[in-house]
Amino acid sequence: MIIVTGSITAQDEHVEEVERRSLEHVRRSRGEPGCLLHSVHRDVEDPHRFVFVEHWVDVDALRTHFAVPSSGEFVGAAAALASEPPVISVFTAEPMDV
Repeated sequence: MIIVTGSITAQDEHVEEVERRSLEHVRRSRGEPGCLLHSVHRDVEDPHRFVFVEHWVDVDALRTHFAVPSSGEFVGAAAALASEPPVISVFTAEPMDV
């Protein structure tokens, strides 16, 4: 499994726009092949910061997601509304029984 985490910190005047675009992005992405989880959360310590958590079945599914034109459009639009560059991290993981 591939796990992606990311965040965008919106400029004061663009918080609602970043929220709207983020929700559109995650809702669309959930329907893509290989998507197990795609969510956005508001940071309770910084309400301008939106945190994304994604789970993909494999790296090919993630690469396909990154190649979807609307994914790139979302990143570009959100970056233009951000107060600092977006952050993204990608990890491989295996589920554990606990």
